[in-house]
Amino acid sequence: MHPQRVALVAVLLCNILPSTALPQARRALTADDYARAERALGPATGRLVSGIPGRPIWLPDGRAEYRVSTGTGWQFVLVDPRRRTRTAAFDHARLAQAVSSAVGRSVTGDSLPFFSFDLSSDGKQLTFDVTGSADGGGSARAPRRVKCDLTAYRCTAESTRRAPPPNSILSPDSTRAVFIRDNNLWMTDLTSGTETTLTTDGVEDFGYGTNNAGWVKSDEPVVTWSPDSRKIATFQHDGRGVSRMYLVRTQVGAPELQAWRYPLPGDSVIFRIQRVVIDLTGPTPQLVRLQMPPDAHRSMVSDHVACGGRICDLLWYPDASAIAFVSSSRDHKHAWVRVADAHTGAVRTLLEEQAKTQVGEVGVAQNWRVLPGSNELIWWSERDGWIHLYLYDLTTGRLKNPITSSDGNVESIVYVDERARTIYFSGQGMEKGRDPYYRFLYRIGFDGRGQTLLTPEDADHQVTMAPDGASFIDSYSTPVTPPVTVLRDRNGRAVVPLERADISRLVAAGWHPPTQITLKGRDGTTDIFGLMFTPSRLDSAAKYPLVDYIYPMPSGSVGPRSFVPARSDHQALAELGFVVVAIDGMGTRGGRSKTFRDAAYGKMEENTLPDQVAAVKQLAARYSWIDRDRVGIWGHSGGGFATAAAMFNYPDVFKVGISESGNHDNRNYEDDWGERYQGLLVKSGESDNYAAEANQLHAANLRGKLLLAHGGMDDNVPPYNTYLVVDALIKANKDFDLLILPNARHGYGRDSNYMMRRRWDYFVRNLLGAEPPREYEIGKQNPPVP
Repeated sequence: MHPQRVALVAVLLCNILPSTALPQARRALTADDYARAERALGPATGRLVSGIPGRPIWLPDGRAEYRVSTGTGWQFVLVDPRRRTRTAAFDHARLAQAVSSAVGRSVTGDSLPFFSFDLSSDGKQLTFDVTGSADGGGSARAPRRVKCDLTAYRCTAESTRRAPPPNSILSPDSTRAVFIRDNNLWMTDLTSGTETTLTTDGVEDFGYGTNNAGWVKSDEPVVTWSPDSRKIATFQHDGRGVSRMYLVRTQVGAPELQAWRYPLPGDSVIFRIQRVVIDLTGPTPQLVRLQMPPDAHRSMVSDHVACGGRICDLLWYPDASAIAFVSSSRDHKHAWVRVADAHTGAVRTLLEEQAKTQVGEVGVAQNWRVLPGSNELIWWSERDGWIHLYLYDLTTGRLKNPITSSDGNVESIVYVDERARTIYFSGQGMEKGRDPYYRFLYRIGFDGRGQTLLTPEDADHQVTMAPDGASFIDSYSTPVTPPVTVLRDRNGRAVVPLERADISRLVAAGWHPPTQITLKGRDGTTDIFGLMFTPSRLDSAAKYPLVDYIYPMPSGSVGPRSFVPARSDHQALAELGFVVVAIDGMGTRGGRSKTFRDAAYGKMEENTLPDQVAAVKQLAARYSWIDRDRVGIWGHSGGGFATAAAMFNYPDVFKVGISESGNHDNRNYEDDWGERYQGLLVKSGESDNYAAEANQLHAANLRGKLLLAHGGMDDNVPPYNTYLVVDALIKANKDFDLLILPNARHGYGRDSNYMMRRRWDYFVRNLLGAEPPREYEIGKQNPPVP
């Protein structure tokens, strides 16, 4: 072609076709950038903090012991309230030598092979249990009791002590253990080794002590021992006719099918429990069946009936003559406090609680006590809009008087002094002008008079009370200030300083604390609280994309208000060039009113999202370096549900989302969750009252970038929840990304770091507009500390 004609054609094409200039190269993050971010994770930050004590254990003689972290391990401390002293519990180096000789393997003074111990009142004899093989290989063997003479520092090990059977529950005196065999309860005497069958008529789907709520299950029995170790409260778990759940494990050859009972909202049959007491005082066990219909498998304080190996909402009388317990209706709108005679099984109802939404809340402490000595019951209720305590007659069920009454919640009963008729309790939201999520210790009389604040520092207080109520150990901190631990007397006066956490190495390594933020909720008036994580090298002239980490009701996004050097991967993500926030919206618990906590009852699709949207707008207006047009969101489980809902229902706000293991349609999740927060499923023609909150019905609204992830063996939130959304997105012809971790359970286990890296990559590529390093491996080695 003639040169002039080529030029003419080129000019014409430039005028007709859109610009096709080569795009500018995207910024690329390096492995060093990811390694620097990794140094903000828990494994790296935790080892740079010392002076944080473990939970104190009170000894029978009135002293307390605890482990405290050091720069290289742990040391044990002994606190004597009477002498008002804090001392090392023993010479750690000398004891390590003596223990090494006794157990046949080398130990050091800051890595002694026990977490707690018994100490004689004269301080000369130390006793503890140690497990593991003689060569330190960790093979299973019976625990050995080691006794040490602290005057000569000589130790001897008893190797004949029997180990409790696997998946058993120990008696309070540690002499017997109960376990499940062939759907029945059995007991092992740990002194003689004798096994005794406690029940005989248990069969499949109708066994004793069965630990299955559908979404969670265990081989351990659900039992509550009496204080004297001579009786057991438990139940016969009725799963007959309950729906089954199915999962298939991926492996070479034929796949493995897993099936178990898993009720769903609206099912005609759910789990029931028939309550029983087993009396061990005679020559043969006696089973006493309570004289009442079966209870629904429900609790005031959990979506299971097991609370830490015990039965939720159940207390033994001190003399083991009776049990007090709570029966909850299937829809959680009614709860009945009952007392059963442990000898006859006769049951009487003391009182009933009712609510239009729910009686109780998942995660709330069991704030009640039975006091047969004074014939009284300390009970808790939200009837006036807050969690308060009330005093009842234990025989008639008559209300004697309210105990607490101010705004704010009783978080937990810490100690009851029956002689002085006073209650020590942890409260939230009672101190005006302070973070309502901070816990403070108070004392109040049974008559509701004399409420007194005992821990005045403006911080979150974790308290462990002495058994006699004469003193307590208080460790207080905030999300940005490390803990200070003191011994206080019963009036709250600090009498012995114990620990002051040292974060100097953490700070020297570049640790950057979060910012505590207060915003307004969806209504423009209600305060909501959160944490903001920013890059440690923040450039105020730059614009940073915002990532909103979300977990909706009931627990919220922020987590504890005490000091934690690393919260999830929030700061790590911030170091990659983001601003990360975690905000507790309306519908979450803490020191908030029942109205606040019930904000999303019956409309789970809200997921605190109206508050998250309001917060994003306020933050962008408050901080010029937040880019309002680049907002991402992620969450796991309930947070995965909320993330997909945010992407579908607020596409103008959230541009990138990562939804992990979400319960996207609560008709496909365990019965107790939906029926507690959404209400009983009610059909209306072809639809029902759950349909509006199902994410797949809104999937066609997707406009941003969405990554869905799920564990293929998730037996909590089955993966079919995510498959519903995937199917809807395909039918709507939407682009999206999907990651299935084939054999992972709900928390992902060994795949967790892989998921974290993929999450970083997704936000870096789609929200930051950069390229991540290829296949960076988190946790491959401990990141170097600068």
